[in-house]
Amino acid sequence: MAEILVRGLEPEVVDRLKKRAKEHGRSLQAEAKGILEEAAKLDMASARALVERIRLELGSKRFPDTTVDIRRDRRR
Repeated sequence: MAEILVRGLEPEVVDRLKKRAKEHGRSLQAEAKGILEEAAKLDMASARALVERIRLELGSKRFPDTTVDIRRDRRR
């Protein structure tokens, strides 16, 4: 199997990955490997199909406009 080395990750990224790994009961290396494997599976055609499936599932559902809430959060 091939190996890769990722240099220059921000400490916050590593901390989030460690937290995610712990939540999934895996090591940091296993978590990163899983993320990379999943990302490599998704080509553009698959991504478009996924988006279309989600659109169909949502149908004509309407969601509230959250612009006011977002602006309020940004001012904090």
